[in-house]
Amino acid sequence: MRVPLFPLPQLVLFPGVVLPLYVFEPRYRELLADVQASGQPFGIVRIVETSETSDRPFHERVSRVGTLAHLRQASPHEDGTSTVLVVGGDRFRVDDFHLDRPYLSADVTVWPLEPDLLGEGVADKAARGAAAQLLTALLRLRPGNADELREAAPTDPLLMASFAATLLPASPEQREDALNAPTLLERLERLLGLVPGEARILN
Repeated sequence: MRVPLFPLPQLVLFPGVVLPLYVFEPRYRELLADVQASGQPFGIVRIVETSETSDRPFHERVSRVGTLAHLRQASPHEDGTSTVLVVGGDRFRVDDFHLDRPYLSADVTVWPLEPDLLGEGVADKAARGAAAQLLTALLRLRPGNADELREAAPTDPLLMASFAATLLPASPEQREDALNAPTLLERLERLLGLVPGEARILN
């Protein structure tokens, strides 16, 4: 399927994560109008290289893996800008870029997580265990926010992975590496690998 792309520097969107965006550039105002008219999601991809560090064309400086963003709310302002809320959906791979619109768009293929080779029951137990370890690590990293974290933490391991990915001290490259994990358990394990030593002493 073909989707508009909203490339962002230093940001990796994960499934289930709610993301606020401020839309001000004319090309992205047009993207927003097109998305509102179609009711379809758009894609968020990471800008890997900025124009300050590379003279390559824009579409060659963005990641070829991203996440579909579903529009949940759009609040227009008098100056033509908008504040929007999106929620992350499926992960995708970019097959081919299109340059015929003011904004970048692409043909993409949805890229679901693969079943774990451990088997469904064993993998589910392992994923829930890893998700619990991630929550414990977050509580150690942010003891002052422990109550809020416990209340906000999802019980579903997939959503817990997304929750942790946004809160762990990690680089955009490390977050994208977690997004690229082939299975849910591998994603959780990659995120656990990002936990600072002091927060996993007892794990």
